[in-house]
Amino acid sequence: MALLAGAALIGFAPRSSAQATRGDAEKDPVLKAMLQELDRSKADLQLKGFERPFFIEYRVLDVEAFETKAEFGATEGSSQAHQRIARVTVRVGDYKTDSSGQRGDGALQLSALGEHPIAIRSALWQATDQAFKEAQDAYAQKQAELKQVQTPPQADDFSKEKAVISLEEPEQLKLDEADWTGRVAKASGLYRTDATAKAGEHDVQYSMASFNGRVTTTRLVNSEGTIVRKSAGSYQENFGVGTQAADGMRLDRSYGTSGIALANLDSAEDFNKHAVALIASLHDLSKAPVVEEEYHGPVLLSSDAATDVLHALLARGVTATRPRLGTEARTNGPFASSYHARVLPEFIDITDDPSLKTWNHRNLVGAYAVDDQGVPAQAVKVVTAGKLENYLIGREPVRDFPNSNGHGRAALMGSPRPSIGVLKVTAENGISDEELNQKLLALARDRDLKSVYFVQTMGGPKNPRLLYRVGLDGKRELVRGAELDDLDQRALRSSIEAAGKDLWVGNYFGEVPETVLAPALLLSDGTVKRANEKNEKLPFYPAPE
Repeated sequence: MALLAGAALIGFAPRSSAQATRGDAEKDPVLKAMLQELDRSKADLQLKGFERPFFIEYRVLDVEAFETKAEFGATEGSSQAHQRIARVTVRVGDYKTDSSGQRGDGALQLSALGEHPIAIRSALWQATDQAFKEAQDAYAQKQAELKQVQTPPQADDFSKEKAVISLEEPEQLKLDEADWTGRVAKASGLYRTDATAKAGEHDVQYSMASFNGRVTTTRLVNSEGTIVRKSAGSYQENFGVGTQAADGMRLDRSYGTSGIALANLDSAEDFNKHAVALIASLHDLSKAPVVEEEYHGPVLLSSDAATDVLHALLARGVTATRPRLGTEARTNGPFASSYHARVLPEFIDITDDPSLKTWNHRNLVGAYAVDDQGVPAQAVKVVTAGKLENYLIGREPVRDFPNSNGHGRAALMGSPRPSIGVLKVTAENGISDEELNQKLLALARDRDLKSVYFVQTMGGPKNPRLLYRVGLDGKRELVRGAELDDLDQRALRSSIEAAGKDLWVGNYFGEVPETVLAPALLLSDGTVKRANEKNEKLPFYPAPE
């Protein structure tokens, strides 16, 4: 199938009221070089006797980064980097059956920095040649595999989308490297310099802090006429401290502040206050009793803890990816067969809306205007009244979902895959934290329980970092050494008794930045049991003074 020509253009310029054009894009020397090489590839990339490409995409990322780390009050050093990475995708065949595979497609090439057109085009030419050769091999292999299966594919391999021109202004990484190096070093030494934390300095086995800032400018052009330039910053400052209890159990606390701009981070004073509070909390945690007996009953997750749990259990499940050849499955993952089925209580709704940039004055790192396949982001009602009504999807269709809804997102050097942007979980008639506490205690009395559990923060998908045993009088006792068992998608469907009305902001910098907004959750039937982790021996002699 021949390359598309004259595709319809939709002007989409988030920072400009005027409709952007190719002429506007060519004012950017990098985009101009990309478009010139794309035109040449469209005209010349053909080999007699082989499939001609029907789609070519160039994605070039300019990445500026700075990182500094410190431990025990001294810097471990800093690093700066500026790279330009080109990723080229070539598809042969047609939209119905093409050369794409399960693990993503394309070729990577480092490109020269600066604006020299021949240097930029040469990197793209090399990557295009490699991607074209690989696409021919992959297409032949897929044709052979299709002959071996009885069940035909349930959807096309690639969706047709309208072309978009969207030109955002590039951002730059601007920060005081010396100041951040000193700030991080100071934070890592607070356990012995702050008057309120100094009393427990001999118990601290590690104290570390770090800061990293990155600005990524993405330029994307494809043979359908799409031209995108977008820029995003990510900034994080983190602190971690740990010790061992008398029985050898490792105890860890951590805190982080993050955002899309430096202004979103805590001030040095506020960050240090959080760090000092964490250091002080180690003493209480080390003296806390260990969870011994397995517990089955009501568990209340704070909005902070619930956000982490929902991110772990839902983020991948609500995305749709192409199933293996020869199967009748719609997609993969825990909700592969849950379309139109109940996956949560009927009072829970979930929407993914990448256009939502702030919540309660906090920037949301998962927000974006155009995805990494050049498709404008769409708000998608994923779960309505507890039923899964939509999947998040990119340009690789699945059964019943023939087109992208703007959720094809790519890691730094990866191919696009469907991912959440800003996942907003809400409860009809959500209640206050105090009302949730009262419901928790009421469930305890109804079941003749002496105590129940409250999870304040999580340290992993099933590992509470701050866990409290709650008596019938409402008094909370800090405990340690526990994990939450049976906390899976089935528990979300059948065990959520009530939910809060206030949403916590969970920003996650993973392969792609994601945000989850979620309320506190009251589980009617949770399992808390002893975490069977190895307790290491205590140090044989004290830390240096």
